[in-house]
Amino acid sequence: MDNSEVKKRAEAWLSPDFDEETRARVQAMFNDDRELTESFYKDLEFGTGGLRGIMGVGTNRMNRYTVGMATQGLSNYLKKQFPGQPLSAAIAYDCRNCSPFFAEIVASVFSANGIKVYLFTSLRPTPELSFAVRYFKCRTGVMITASHNPKEYNGYKAYWNDGAQVTAPHDENIIKEVGMIKSVRDVNFEANPELITLVGEEIDKIYLEKLKSLSISPEVIAKHGDIKIVYTPLHGTGVKLVPEFLGSLGFRNIIHVPEQDVNDGNFPTVVSPNPEESSALAMALEKARKENADLVMATDPDADRVGVAVRNDKGELQLLNGNQTASILTYYCLENLSRRKKLKGQEYIVRTVVTTHLLTTMAKYYGVEIFNVLTGFKNIAEVIRENEGKKTFICGGEESYGFLIGDFVRDKDAVISCGMIAEVAAWAKENGKSLYELLLDIYSKFGLHEEKLLSITKKGKDGLLEIREMMKNYRNSPPKEIAGSKVVTVVDYLTQKQTDTLTGIQTPVNQHQSDVLQFFTQDGTVVSVRPSGTEPKIKYYFELRTDLKNKADYGTLLNQLNDKYRKILVEMGLLS
Repeated sequence: MDNSEVKKRAEAWLSPDFDEETRARVQAMFNDDRELTESFYKDLEFGTGGLRGIMGVGTNRMNRYTVGMATQGLSNYLKKQFPGQPLSAAIAYDCRNCSPFFAEIVASVFSANGIKVYLFTSLRPTPELSFAVRYFKCRTGVMITASHNPKEYNGYKAYWNDGAQVTAPHDENIIKEVGMIKSVRDVNFEANPELITLVGEEIDKIYLEKLKSLSISPEVIAKHGDIKIVYTPLHGTGVKLVPEFLGSLGFRNIIHVPEQDVNDGNFPTVVSPNPEESSALAMALEKARKENADLVMATDPDADRVGVAVRNDKGELQLLNGNQTASILTYYCLENLSRRKKLKGQEYIVRTVVTTHLLTTMAKYYGVEIFNVLTGFKNIAEVIRENEGKKTFICGGEESYGFLIGDFVRDKDAVISCGMIAEVAAWAKENGKSLYELLLDIYSKFGLHEEKLLSITKKGKDGLLEIREMMKNYRNSPPKEIAGSKVVTVVDYLTQKQTDTLTGIQTPVNQHQSDVLQFFTQDGTVVSVRPSGTEPKIKYYFELRTDLKNKADYGTLLNQLNDKYRKILVEMGLLS
């Protein structure tokens, strides 16, 4: 878009349709071409997950007007989808700057459109919003959060009536409806207070009681509730419920990181509030060293993902990756449900296609069905919805630190995950082990799996073209060998075909279409490639496997797998 078109779009925001403060800020931008362009060169896109962007004035920013237009579009879609029926929505928000303000805008627009609103009085975790949608039997829900993005960002996650983020066909249909809102004049901002009900601690109690009912071994917690647990919410919503939930389960020794208990959208003590990054857990790890704690847990700002650190065989604190946490939780659930003879043959678990195949091996061992879905937790929720009333969901997870136990919630839930991780630690202690030793037991029983993630950023328009060309080349010329092992299967989720490279036989892939490629080798190595859906990145997922017959060999075998990983990177031209 040229400069004159940008200025024309900005000038429209100087009209009386916009408030005085907005007009003044836009007027000031005419002295800064770069800021004016960034704010107005396009519309902030309402995608399949909702909105996410930098806060500020302009068509490409999160503000009163872009949030209002999105909500008006969603309101219009609900009216078309449920004609003549009562409509309601649940709304929650996290600790980010402007989150309460945006939540109020959403509530105003919904109520102005005759939609009853259940609005949380203060910040709450994303999973509680999912729970509230189901509890109040709402048609939709909105969570104001940008997850672990930098402080300048905020976002808008849209939920459907099952408590899951919207999936097909509603996602694309809502996008079209939002796209039809061409002017702020199309938005009804005038709230109807009679349709807005404030909710708070009463829902917390119901939600936590439901989660508590999922505890498998309360008698073990009663014996080992004194284990030392350092917990940090990283300035986010987890502080509201995680410590309370751990206490209700019977854990008596919860150690806080006081500086990070403070809700602050500027995230002053971390570079990034992302529990996948070790730097985010630095203060919690230091606290754990001083207190000689057994376990460290950190949740992201909207408390749907959790990072974990445990004591290794040297007594040092060691971070777990998302695959390891998912493996420990899945093993604990399956092993103990099996011991208690609660597996009746209708149970299942779910993993995303880039999550460790260790979960697949475990499911087979315990005679439990496993569903494989594309990345995005809404796809796990879709499986739960399709099997509701027919089969029993135990748990599901993804490599990016999201996990869910039970079906009261339909999104990843760090509250129940924190409670269950602590419970597994107590169970391990009852059996004379640490969580680290339990992980080695899992590897000994089901095979050692080492997973790696590599993200390569390709900036700008040229970068996106380069990523497309890379994916095209992988499709046209897939590798025949990876680290000396033959590629035996290629799965292409875009063409919806699985190819047996030894026979040439192709079979259909029963998944939604997506730009994802997977290469499986004879020795069990898996390499997955996909462009990021939200950033100018191409992502590589590596899974390497071997047998762990003697736990004393763990370090040596891990080094061998890491050497193999580096060899693969060199072969693929990703490392010189």
